[in-house]
Amino acid sequence: MGKHNGIMNLNHKGGFSEMAIKDKVVVITGASSGIGAATTQVLADAGAHVVIGARRTARLKTLADKFATGQVLYQATDVTDKASVQSLVDLAHTKFGHIDVLYNNAGLMPISEISEFKVDEWERMIDVNIKGVLYGIAAALPYMIQQKSGQIITTDSVAGHVVHPGTAVYAGTKWAIQAIMDGLRQEQVANHIRTTMISPGAVNTELYTTITNPETKARIEKDEKEHGLSAEAVAKAVAFAIDQPEEVGINEILMRPISQQV
Repeated sequence: MGKHNGIMNLNHKGGFSEMAIKDKVVVITGASSGIGAATTQVLADAGAHVVIGARRTARLKTLADKFATGQVLYQATDVTDKASVQSLVDLAHTKFGHIDVLYNNAGLMPISEISEFKVDEWERMIDVNIKGVLYGIAAALPYMIQQKSGQIITTDSVAGHVVHPGTAVYAGTKWAIQAIMDGLRQEQVANHIRTTMISPGAVNTELYTTITNPETKARIEKDEKEHGLSAEAVAKAVAFAIDQPEEVGINEILMRPISQQV
């Protein structure tokens, strides 16, 4: 929320002010669809400079083309490749001279019961959901330490708080994010670097498409399409966290559809 004459100012944008976000430089991974694409739209509409990465560059181009030339830059990015993530962050710094926000949004959710022994899927989740976040932090943090400012945001999940049959490995990757992000928060107090976890419950995105068990996939798809939060609702939560005064750290936003019990 922005300030005007000492008064906190809410507006129709969903609890954040465009003035506070305008001209901020934001890097977003996993931006080709879902929450990442919606956040790109919300922040660019508010006047931010956004640098987006994902593997599906055609989708990134379509998104970038909606805005004035140079406002939204894009680059093919594989978050399991440290050099690829570093290149995306370097692009933002080279173009704009600083980085205000890194949003580690890329993630996978091929849930299955452990007894199905889908080891390749476990490894992929670890590579994307944990190592991809660490690669993002490793790329952006040196710039932010030099600036003595910045914000690192990561998409976590309600699964970072609760576990159910079939979600053990996925939830494990999200619990890991809780530890990583809070450790980062504590370590970077002196450098004025803020950390935020965005932890939604069911969201109507393409995340269910990575599930390989047909019955589980159909169940999750039905639930998310019928009851899930919109990607835009989550994007507005990201904007809210960015919009806070520099001395305020929103460390986590835990959000669910009101119909979701757990």
